[in-house]
Amino acid sequence: MKLIFPVLTLTRGGAQRMLTELANRLTEMGHEVTILLPSDGVVEYEMKCKLIYAQEGELAASDFPAGDVIISNFYTTVEVSQRASEEGKGIHVRLALCYEPTFLPDNSRSFSSYNIAPNLLVLSHWQQGIVQMNHGIKGRIVPIGVGPVFKNTKIRDRNKRLVISAIMRKPEGGFSAHREQDYLLQQLNKVKAHHPEVEIYLISPPGEQAESATLQALVNDERYQVRTPANDTELCFHYSESDIFVSSSTYDTGSLPGIEAMRCGAALVTVYAGGNKEYCTHGHNCLMSYRFENRLADDIITLIRDPSLRRRLARKGEEVSQDFTWEKSTRIFQNMLFEIVSRNPS
Repeated sequence: MKLIFPVLTLTRGGAQRMLTELANRLTEMGHEVTILLPSDGVVEYEMKCKLIYAQEGELAASDFPAGDVIISNFYTTVEVSQRASEEGKGIHVRLALCYEPTFLPDNSRSFSSYNIAPNLLVLSHWQQGIVQMNHGIKGRIVPIGVGPVFKNTKIRDRNKRLVISAIMRKPEGGFSAHREQDYLLQQLNKVKAHHPEVEIYLISPPGEQAESATLQALVNDERYQVRTPANDTELCFHYSESDIFVSSSTYDTGSLPGIEAMRCGAALVTVYAGGNKEYCTHGHNCLMSYRFENRLADDIITLIRDPSLRRRLARKGEEVSQDFTWEKSTRIFQNMLFEIVSRNPS
């Protein structure tokens, strides 16, 4: 099939990682995949498919090549994808990587975007339920995955100080409120006050670290050590040296860092975020709390003081994560596209 993915950016992040994995793996499977970006679009992942850019500024229907399927994602790509589809450039399928209306600006536009594309794919049962309740459309689920680069490298040293890590993204720009990063730092500070012997690593994409005054200020805070992995191999190293990985996000359709850290052998302490229920079970493979319970620090401290529980949750998390692979996700995605195309012959 000829597949066109209109995207805004391919900078480091969970949604962009999923687009990258699907596009690259579909290319390897023999499909003709094209990524269409705005004229100033940024690509930080290694892409194996064709990249093209809008002739001027934002995406326009005229920028789309002809194909079999147009796969929109973020709400700002939906309207233009539908116009291109109506011009005969491919069947429009939306792969919704988040549910934007409840946590991002311009919610009237993002809400109405779900009334445009009848072919909808989502990442989790939680996201499926929200969209069905609000729009009457039952999207089909394409699960998240974990790449083979992420694995338990067994570099944890029980004789060294215990390491707690968390992802910190750039707060400037209004796209990270759902990550509850102020709450995260508050809770980590509480942990550090009770257990000054632990080391706390804050992991940020290097590009965001370089342009964010907020993230740069954390470098001078003696309570933290800042890590800026340049690639997935370095990110795997930081996951693998962590005894406990912490996620404070309250609103994620997939929540990739948690399951990646699990794959690398870290015990996960997390806030319920919706999509992370696909792989999280409290007391079985993680400690999970609802945000209103204000329990994140207490759960971290529990695992600091109970190493046997920490290791048991880490083992179960690593085991559960094995069922989530990008090969599986891509196969499910491909089969859904085949089915949609067969129902809509040209």
